[in-house]
Amino acid sequence: MGYRAEWTAKESLRDSVPSLGRAELEAACENFSNVIGTVSDSALYKGTLSSGVEIAVASSPIKSAKEWSDRSEEQFRNKISVLSKVNHKNFMNLLGYCTCDDPFTRMMVFEYAPCGSLFEHLHVREAEHLDWPTRLRIIMGVTYCLEHMNQLDPPVTPRTLNSSSIYLTEDYAAKFSDTEFWKDDEADVAPTRSAGQDSIVYKFGILLLEVISGRLPFSEDHGLLVLWASSYLDGKRPIGSMADPVLRASSPVPEEDLAALCDVVRLCINREAAKRPCMGEVAGLMKGAVRLSPEQTTPRNNPLWWAELEIMSTAST
Repeated sequence: MGYRAEWTAKESLRDSVPSLGRAELEAACENFSNVIGTVSDSALYKGTLSSGVEIAVASSPIKSAKEWSDRSEEQFRNKISVLSKVNHKNFMNLLGYCTCDDPFTRMMVFEYAPCGSLFEHLHVREAEHLDWPTRLRIIMGVTYCLEHMNQLDPPVTPRTLNSSSIYLTEDYAAKFSDTEFWKDDEADVAPTRSAGQDSIVYKFGILLLEVISGRLPFSEDHGLLVLWASSYLDGKRPIGSMADPVLRASSPVPEEDLAALCDVVRLCINREAAKRPCMGEVAGLMKGAVRLSPEQTTPRNNPLWWAELEIMSTAST
């Protein structure tokens, strides 16, 4: 197979991303029995390192080398390379990868955020509801992450941006995850660069509406969120009534906050894509509206995982 003989990027990948052994990950993930979900048709496992640090392991659905082409290997490497370059405190950072031919394995190892997704906390009744300051902290963490991705050379533009792609740490800080990293697209070797900036800006506007209102982007009962919100954004209905009823039941949401965020929403969801601001401009507007520094949106991280991953990487070489 060509990918076995021509893995010329192996050393350069190891310089930036630890290569981990399957046995170590198998032990950490309890023999890959701890399935916590699926991402792009791939299994997602929760693992625990010997230090107690938790990780998330995404495994390719391909289980045979015969089904894995040279192009698949090229895409796998490029995805690792692109994801490793993001390296932001509000991104679900890539911690390592695993390759094995027997049994055939292609895995990526990510940080783990234990408090579920933003979607769950906005829309699942059993999940803990988020107060207004926490929502602002989450959306600003996402803002800083997207701004950082946009400033990379070349810029990295995610495929997806919605409440299901934002995970929460123990202290409810945002961890944005590009959940489409296993996608196989002939026109797209590095998939996180594929989507247009205007599309991401539009999705950010919808995400803001979701955070403000607590409503789904689309539902059978209420239709499209953007249409429901139009009467508030156009000034036909009081903007204060737009806030999530859960928030209004506990404490009023400052109307100046709503007004400032809705100004950003209007720009982001402009029907003419060319008139939408770029992500850098959106970030500037959000900083003025929310006034939370990057440090205030940063999650508390456990530095132990880097030391343990380095040990695991060294042992597997």
